[in-house]
Amino acid sequence: MTENNEQTSNMEQGDVNKELQTEQPQSSEELEQEEEEVGGCRKIWNAIVKFYFKNEFIMQVVIVILLARAYPPLGAEYLQPQITATWICVLFIFLLAGLGLKTEEFKKAFQRFFFNVSVQVFNFGVVSSLVYGTSRGLILADVIPKALADGMVVCASLPLTINMCLVLTKSSGGDEASAIFNAAFGNMIGVFLSPVLILAYLGVSGDVDLFNVFYKLALRVVLPVSIGQILQKCSPKVVAFVKEHKPRFKKAQQLALVFIVYTVFCRTFSKEDDNVKVGDIFIMIAIQFCLLCLVMVLSWVFLKALFPKEPTLRVMGLFGCTHKTVAMGVPLINAIYESDINVGLYTLPLLIWHPMQLVLGSYLSPRLAEWVESEKTRLAQGGQGGVVAEKDEEGAKEPTLDATKNDVIGSTAEKDSSNSDGNDNGNNSVDAKEYDESSEC
Repeated sequence: MTENNEQTSNMEQGDVNKELQTEQPQSSEELEQEEEEVGGCRKIWNAIVKFYFKNEFIMQVVIVILLARAYPPLGAEYLQPQITATWICVLFIFLLAGLGLKTEEFKKAFQRFFFNVSVQVFNFGVVSSLVYGTSRGLILADVIPKALADGMVVCASLPLTINMCLVLTKSSGGDEASAIFNAAFGNMIGVFLSPVLILAYLGVSGDVDLFNVFYKLALRVVLPVSIGQILQKCSPKVVAFVKEHKPRFKKAQQLALVFIVYTVFCRTFSKEDDNVKVGDIFIMIAIQFCLLCLVMVLSWVFLKALFPKEPTLRVMGLFGCTHKTVAMGVPLINAIYESDINVGLYTLPLLIWHPMQLVLGSYLSPRLAEWVESEKTRLAQGGQGGVVAEKDEEGAKEPTLDATKNDVIGSTAEKDSSNSDGNDNGNNSVDAKEYDESSEC
């Protein structure tokens, strides 16, 4: 019995050892597969995280719009948007805008006066009038609802961006000084001009009290911008503190803007208009893209006609003529149409235009940088060629002048030597004078 038990235990131990031996290579392969799967998942996760932070603002806007759609009462009622969004966040955004606006650049206005006026007129006047005409045609043709069409006009009446315009101008080889001035100046006058343009194009509806609108704009926009400017000029400690913590303030400003967008769409979804469908929004997106491409082409042709030998100005003008700011646009829209149920639809075209201008600008930036360098080289070679040609022409004329003078002197000497024969000298001086005059001409 004991021998049989020992044999049985030995057989079982041998089977266990065989199983362990056969399982060891399988476990290593499984570990490799698991590592590959984990590595693949990690790469996908890293790519998602990288994409999110690269497009952080747009992703946050999409997320909060979806959250607003899921449960509108949270942002429409419970978070007290009439205080938190329309006052606290708006005041905070425009206070930081006032601290950041470099109004000392305004003294450079007359250095490029004609160019600066051209950019501002195109941005505020040409773009807004073109979009207004297009939007009225879309309403008559019943292509998109009136609220979305009006939102396109609101978007087109806003000033250009600050940071985006400067970054794209710099990366494209454009004129940075002009970008700084036009961004600062455009946003400053946009505080006053944009509401006037919006109300002039769209009229004063029953939901808009004109006096109340400008009163709120004065308190929420003009006052904090003015305070920011005063702090910038009179309080170096505040400026240094904001500069030291600039990333945090920038993040806070972005989150305040996202919060405004969230509450705006919560109010829109809480009083949803059945006339606006998803298809209408996609049509509006396509139209906005076509309009942005059109105004970029028109501005390029416009700047080429006015500044044919200024490639850096043309590049800056391409962005300055077509960009629209979301940082100041959303609070302005919220201040003007605070009680309008369509305020979300008025904001949506701007939220579409903003990423489009970034994508198109990023695509064109390296190509524009190459074009600026080649254009500078071409213009320099053209200028040098003209100078060389003039010098060659002058060199060709100088021997003729010397030979002519020698002929004149020689002929005069011969004629002087023959004066004893009774020849007249009057015509000789005239001939010499004619040669001299012709050679000078």
